[in-house]
Amino acid sequence: MEDIAPVAGPHPRTTSYLRLAPTTLISLAHDHHIIIDRLRDGDPRTLARVITAVENRTRGSAELLKALFPYTGHARVLGLTGAPGAGKSTLVDQLAKYFRKRNEKVGIIAVDPTSPYTGGAILGDRIRMQDHHADPGIFIRSMATRGSLGGLARTTADVASVLDASGRDLVMIETVGVGQDEIDIVRLADITVVILVPGMGDDVQSIKAGIMEIADIFVINKSDRDGAEHVEREIRALQSLAARSDGWTPPIVKTIASEGRGVAELAQSISGYESFLKKNNLARKRSIHNWKDRLVEMLRDAMLERARQELTEDRLEAYAEEIVSHKRDPYTLIEEIVATEN
Repeated sequence: MEDIAPVAGPHPRTTSYLRLAPTTLISLAHDHHIIIDRLRDGDPRTLARVITAVENRTRGSAELLKALFPYTGHARVLGLTGAPGAGKSTLVDQLAKYFRKRNEKVGIIAVDPTSPYTGGAILGDRIRMQDHHADPGIFIRSMATRGSLGGLARTTADVASVLDASGRDLVMIETVGVGQDEIDIVRLADITVVILVPGMGDDVQSIKAGIMEIADIFVINKSDRDGAEHVEREIRALQSLAARSDGWTPPIVKTIASEGRGVAELAQSISGYESFLKKNNLARKRSIHNWKDRLVEMLRDAMLERARQELTEDRLEAYAEEIVSHKRDPYTLIEEIVATEN
């Protein structure tokens, strides 16, 4: 496992240098070709710190992403999501082992819940994947949800692009829960796997409709438990109500991830969907669709960042007081702010 924890330092908004060696400071803004060379050569420290810079949106990271973009487009991006307790981390761990046996380089992004004390990722996923610590072909990165105003999907996608540019063959994105953030993230994946387990209340009915709609493959993990057949019947019942526009019927794979059972079958289903996309010339269409979503996210983030730079905290508080006092309405205020920005 190649991963280096972020190094404490100046405020991420003002940091403009990336420490790549004990005695070397490389400017993100001016020496990105050196960083790219080290990244492409497989240096894990460079990869870890580039990801930190991208995640914190360090000054110069945007230029670095621009320079890395020509090297992207090789890796397959696999999104895995499901309710807490579904065994996602164990399944990701087993998939990583499977693909490593086929000599594929794997990158894993584990979107962890944010610690209420430190604001950082709790890192539960990396703790559960310690078997890979000596494998240079696997890079695992935990990302905190942070409770930020959007941007999580964009940051995750940018980190996935960095892993792609570093030469990874497969990038797996594991998300926490089944909320809107998770839906946004897995929408950016080439293939989306939704993981369910028996005995979780109303099972399929407890999963948001958005998650069900974006599933390319269903996994019933812990399938040795009572109720696995019931979950499968529910999924098939939902599939019978509405066919997908692309003609694909998501397969249902039963696994027991803790024992490694069903992992090969899941890998075959992933390969099967990839073949389906290529055969029907849908891979490019899906990429275009994903990039449309991603561009909207990037535009929204850029506009929000620009607005927040213009609006000081004092000014925001003054606006809020005027609204609470009913001196003005928020709708007209927003129109005025937008008009001013334009």
